[in-house]
Amino acid sequence: MTSLLRGLDRLIGTAVAAAKWLALPLVTLLFLQWPLRDLFRAYSREANDLGQVVFAFFVALSVTAATRAGTHLAADLLARQYSARTRWRLNQMGAAIGLLPWALFVLIASKGAVVSSLRDLEAFQDSGNPGYFLIKVALWVMAAAILGQSLVEIFRPLKAGDD
Repeated sequence: MTSLLRGLDRLIGTAVAAAKWLALPLVTLLFLQWPLRDLFRAYSREANDLGQVVFAFFVALSVTAATRAGTHLAADLLARQYSARTRWRLNQMGAAIGLLPWALFVLIASKGAVVSSLRDLEAFQDSGNPGYFLIKVALWVMAAAILGQSLVEIFRPLKAGDD
């Protein structure tokens, strides 16, 4: 079980580490929209559409990155006074009661919309450009990453010396 947990933790860590590099193309695409529209009068919609896709995946994994960094849903000011074991238990309970059910709900509730969009390879409505389905897939990426991270949090053992 611990090797599976470590593998899942590494996979999520790698995805989160890779996602931070999406900020560079995102900023570039956002910047290029105006010169493309005003100077070249071409490709600004494509830059906007691609920027939306990059943003969707960036945000999808940013939620898990914040959780992994301990900055998401953390009541640190209050929890500092608790023992390490109590903070560990609270973290486990928060993942089990809050994150895990929410991620499962998102996966189940969005199934129809995501599968339909993916099946049809839905395009952007305004421009007709392909790829809108990727934004809906990013919703599942977000939920899957949160689901995986919640499992890591629930089953992660208390570190030795943190008793």
